[in-house]
Amino acid sequence: MKANRDEKIFSAICHVFVTMAAISCLIPLMNLFSISISGAEAVVSGKVSIFPVQLSFESYKTLFKISPVIRAFRNSLFLTVVGVFLNIAFSVLAAYPLSRPYFKGRAFLSKFIVFTMLISGGILPNFILMKSLGLINSYGSIWLITLISTYNVLIMKSFFQNIPNELSEAACVDGCGEFRLLIKIILPLSKALLATITLFYMVANWNEFLNTLMFIGDPKKYTMTVVVQEMIRNSSMLSDAAFMDPETAKNMTGEGIQAAGIFVMMVPMLCAYPFLQRYFVKGVMLGSIKG
Repeated sequence: MKANRDEKIFSAICHVFVTMAAISCLIPLMNLFSISISGAEAVVSGKVSIFPVQLSFESYKTLFKISPVIRAFRNSLFLTVVGVFLNIAFSVLAAYPLSRPYFKGRAFLSKFIVFTMLISGGILPNFILMKSLGLINSYGSIWLITLISTYNVLIMKSFFQNIPNELSEAACVDGCGEFRLLIKIILPLSKALLATITLFYMVANWNEFLNTLMFIGDPKKYTMTVVVQEMIRNSSMLSDAAFMDPETAKNMTGEGIQAAGIFVMMVPMLCAYPFLQRYFVKGVMLGSIKG
């Protein structure tokens, strides 16, 4: 159907606003990257905006040389991969029974789960619990305390409810059990949802900061968020730069190293998002049609 004049105007206005919003999100990222690859003189004098000035990669060389960023990157990657696997597995196991109409007590359990969104145990009880379980200074504490997101479980529950019951009934008539029904029928039909929830959990695990800072005491187990935060909070991690050769010290600054660390931390999510973005809107909308 051909769009009328008002619809064309509305569409043009929407495109303008969306473009402006995209640019407003892109400019800080470009500025950060430009600072990380600009010369020290340009950074100190404030000449760097969205394009690099006096191109130099000394900040990245210095970052990998004087900070534990490589080890922290591996720690974050390990924490994220295992964490996302556990998150998806336990969220599915929680959401699927709640979506079955013949599961007794599902209404009460659903309300109980929603109640946890309003009230949490708090930092101190969580620390005491992890200590009593012997999980302090272990990634197990982070995986356990972030195991399930109530919001994501509710989205999954709604999505599973929208799958026609006729499919489940036909499978049961053919002798399919619950676990096989979930693996062979429900999950293959939920690829868009799983991709969306995976993205949610991936970002949450990669950006995990407070729990890591609270439960992990060994600096060798610090993740990228903690290491970069330490770099930003104080300059002690950058003090080794003073012992470099004069030529290197002249081409880098603390601000440039901090910008390089932040950008390195952002790269994995920037790379992963384009592959999952096409499922994002579809997965969320399909999981929110009915509650």
